Amino acid sequence: MRKVWISRLTAQKMIEVQNLTKQYGNFTAVNGITFEAQAGEIVGLLGPNGAGKTTTMRMLTGFMPPTSGTAKIAGFDIFDDSMEVRKRVGYLPERVPIYPDMTVRGYVDFWARLRGVKNSKSQVTQVLERVHLLDRQKTLVRNLSKGMRQRLGLAQALVHDPEVIILDEPTIGIDPQQVIEVRDSVRELGKKHTILFSTHILSEAEQVCDRVVIINKGQIIAEGTPANLRQKLQRGNSLYVQIVGANLAQATDMLSGVAGFESLTAQGEGYILRTRNSNDVRGQIAERVVQSGYRLVELRPVAMTLEDIFLDLVGRE
Repeated sequence: MRKVWISRLTAQKMIEVQNLTKQYGNFTAVNGITFEAQAGEIVGLLGPNGAGKTTTMRMLTGFMPPTSGTAKIAGFDIFDDSMEVRKRVGYLPERVPIYPDMTVRGYVDFWARLRGVKNSKSQVTQVLERVHLLDRQKTLVRNLSKGMRQRLGLAQALVHDPEVIILDEPTIGIDPQQVIEVRDSVRELGKKHTILFSTHILSEAEQVCDRVVIINKGQIIAEGTPANLRQKLQRGNSLYVQIVGANLAQATDMLSGVAGFESLTAQGEGYILRTRNSNDVRGQIAERVVQSGYRLVELRPVAMTLEDIFLDLVGRE
């Protein structure tokens, strides 16, 4: 259903980034990055800690100016039209800005009034219901758990119904159940908003994002859907092999003569065989196992994961 909805949107670019750079003295935190996000798209900014993700988001939200380059949100320049950009962006920073002595409702209402939201009472109610905090509306913020504070931060980012939502590490420091809830919320928000969110959790990006932008040392090193990245960047073959009776040393000795052999590593009850080329070596594997007197019980290709891509790219960098 989500893909059908997106296809009905005009091909409007909600985030446009061109050669964006941020320098602190001699240190370049973000180095000439370029990417974009269409209306209704969930884009993950993926990279290790210190890669430049937070700096990029702070520039896009108007929190800090770029050293050079340009960026637009919903057609408005982040430097020349900063106030228009802020009206159209909801931002959840990594550390949620909270006022511990306010009630949950009072906090969101405060942000609604700052944003100039009309009919703020009903809008606050809707947003609290949306993030599952309506039953906590009279609770003091200081008494909320970390996960609930994250949801409260999401509420302040949504209260003015922005076209673009920018989330900086929204699942950091919360428990697994709350992580699932936040991910579900992001997917739901993607039905009506363009979302850019940063993460260094690989599985999170693969589960939630339509597209990922991988950034390392301030530069974009890969971009695309998880499926397209796998297709473009997978080097050689990966095969799962399960052999009865052979330990890792025996299996390595047996299969090291397979064309393009690169490595054999244990996984579960079998092994992952990697080759340097994309030739089909399943026949060679089966033949070698049988000739060695062992029994082959499973042999199948293994798709490259986003984690494999990420580690390979960042490792090479």
